[in-house]
Amino acid sequence: MRHSLAALLASLSLTGCETLTYYAQAVGGHLELTARAHPVEEWLSDAQTPPALREQLALAQRLRAFAASDLGLPDNGSYRRFADLTRPYAVWNVFATREFSLEPVQSCFPVAGCVAYRGFFAHTDAEAHAARLQSQGFDTHVLGVPAYSTLGAFDDPLLSTFIAWPEADLARLLFHELAHQLVYVRGDSTFNESLAVALEREGVRRWLVAGGRNAELCRHLQSRERAQEFTQLLEATRAQLTSLYASGIAPEAMRERKHAALAALAAHPIYRRHAGRVGAMPNNALLASHAVYSQHVPAFERLLAALGGDLEKFYAEVRALAALDKPERDRRLAGYETGMSTTLR
Repeated sequence: MRHSLAALLASLSLTGCETLTYYAQAVGGHLELTARAHPVEEWLSDAQTPPALREQLALAQRLRAFAASDLGLPDNGSYRRFADLTRPYAVWNVFATREFSLEPVQSCFPVAGCVAYRGFFAHTDAEAHAARLQSQGFDTHVLGVPAYSTLGAFDDPLLSTFIAWPEADLARLLFHELAHQLVYVRGDSTFNESLAVALEREGVRRWLVAGGRNAELCRHLQSRERAQEFTQLLEATRAQLTSLYASGIAPEAMRERKHAALAALAAHPIYRRHAGRVGAMPNNALLASHAVYSQHVPAFERLLAALGGDLEKFYAEVRALAALDKPERDRRLAGYETGMSTTLR
């Protein structure tokens, strides 16, 4: 789950006290993070580096090499430094929707285009922004994320917010973030995040297969299937609310049915197993945030399968998609998901 520094820095061109405050925290937060980053080699050679951290840093470097050699992801200075932070997340993203909408409110910037969230380096700042939006009648969801991407503008470091993760999870995060450096469509968060999720999944599969660890791969796929149950539950509620919001019934009746649908979601056993991570009471903004990361994943996975798993051809198709305007790109992706589209090249 990820945040573009380009979007943060671009806010300098906007006006108003709130925007200036936002810009200051963005630049200050990034500079503080980069100041803490030191080359992995220094951490590995330092006798005071804990053995567990040394092991994870060495693993990250092997994953970094695999990403370039076997996945064709950018081979640059990213993830060759490590920063020890003093907080559980790198940034907190605030998603917001209107009362009867599942479309996230966009934050638009000259450099990165429009993104489906606004990110903050301090949890208190994110919560304060969410509170301001709530007072205006918006649904909000604050999502802590362990890493953010500068889209290749800077060498992104490894962070203490994720370095201790299990191997497969560390792999998927690194592959995901590097995917953002490979292809990024200005103003289309759902395309960017769905592509990165599809590539992280394929990357982890290839990493474990290359190591001959089929049993671990099976366990990883089983874990992903359990997560998919949660995704399907959210998507079912999202579809229900989409129909409701398009129905045109009176606001009072729509509000009552909305609350009933969300209460039913919150009471579902699958949702309750995840409530500690996503919040006890779901809302439009939570559903919107999840859709950003999942909506086009099946389309990308089917496209890769149709190309026989050839990543070079896949990347060529993805770049061709990225060159289309959004309506045509979305139409093509919908076709891939249903098996109706052919490749562009």
